[in-house]
Amino acid sequence: MKPIKIGTMEILPAALAVTLLLGCIGGAVGYALKLPLGMLLGSLVAVGGTALLGLRPLGQPIHMPQPLRMAFVPIIGLGIGGAFTPQIFAHMAGWTPSLIALCAFVPMSHFLVYRIYRLGKLDAVTAYYGTVPGGLVESVALGEGAGADASVLVLIQFLRLIITIVTVPIAFLFITGHSVGSAAGVAMEGASNPLGPLDVLILTIAGVGGYWVGRKLRFPAPIMTGPLLASALVHLTGLTDAIPPGWTIGMTQIVVGTGLGARFAGMSRATLRRGAGLALIGTLASLTLAAGFAEVLHLAVGLPITAVFLAFAPGGVTEMSLIALSLEVSVVFVTMHHVIRIVLSVSIARLFAHRVQREKT
Repeated sequence: MKPIKIGTMEILPAALAVTLLLGCIGGAVGYALKLPLGMLLGSLVAVGGTALLGLRPLGQPIHMPQPLRMAFVPIIGLGIGGAFTPQIFAHMAGWTPSLIALCAFVPMSHFLVYRIYRLGKLDAVTAYYGTVPGGLVESVALGEGAGADASVLVLIQFLRLIITIVTVPIAFLFITGHSVGSAAGVAMEGASNPLGPLDVLILTIAGVGGYWVGRKLRFPAPIMTGPLLASALVHLTGLTDAIPPGWTIGMTQIVVGTGLGARFAGMSRATLRRGAGLALIGTLASLTLAAGFAEVLHLAVGLPITAVFLAFAPGGVTEMSLIALSLEVSVVFVTMHHVIRIVLSVSIARLFAHRVQREKT
């Protein structure tokens, strides 16, 4: 079957169908086994493992264009936007200590993991951009422009997300005693409200329009933050009190996990061996630092330690928000911190980039 081109994206229909089927099977197994965030982790392991082993199910390669994965992310933003209430704004003033602490956490995490990577014999430029604790796309683009080893840079930044996604739910399983996201859907405020045709139309407009506005205004992670703010607006103004149904969040877990797993396709084992150990040590160090901040801050902000830890964990804003939804913690609190973390991470990386350039020369 010939590839289909949509703009600059090339889709292999048969390969895509097989990859999604594999992701669905993995997600179903993860759900049946009640794994932490089972649908996401199950699909990630199934697709990523197949890609790393170089297998071709039904004779097809692993294939999942990233724009297709991102097309499902607005669903998360729309769901989180439904959690915005007037009471949320009253609580935001109490988040000041953690937001200030985040300004210290980002450079501390960056420096700590950078030193670990340098001890691991990674060159200065690759280590510097590979340890930016947020903004994967922006970090990779900046690093490639500065002369970093592109394959290693992408790997260690990508593994930062993967290791965090895997580690955090498992850690919470031991802390809370129950599996994160083990239900078919996740409970969100407004999930029980009936979803009529008008609600579907309003949420669709909020999703598409929010993303468009977010891109125009250069929001961080606009694919989620744009729809999130648009959803918050339509809920606060009373245009709708409904959100995407729980099954759509489960479907998004599978698509996100499949897309993450597909990133391993074509990755050489030599590159994986070179970066995997360093990424594991560096990410665990950053998570330990996040746990320390959470221990100090959770009483100051009046939220469970799990919520504060999740707000500081160096994962992707999409994946961390999914975990927050599954834990039924303050998802607005968690998401806001991760959006600010991305802005801080990229800004600080640009601010001190000249020092790494001097070290390179």
